Amino acid sequence: MRGVTVSIAGSASLRVSSPSSIRPGEAVRASLHGGDAARDTLLVVRWFPPDGREYLWQVSF
Repeated sequence: MRGVTVSIAGSASLRVSSPSSIRPGEAVRASLHGGDAARDTLLVVRWFPPDGREYLWQVSF
């Protein structure tokens, strides 16, 4: 697998305006709705570079 995935765990929902592909340095806009994100929501960004490794970033609100 190559590319980036974004997922969320908790009571909030995530809306991502994602194009089919982005170039290095470009951005994707996302918004969080509903629930009490500060209490129970975790955002996880996973990046899969071409060399097969996996990087994880977890964001607590």
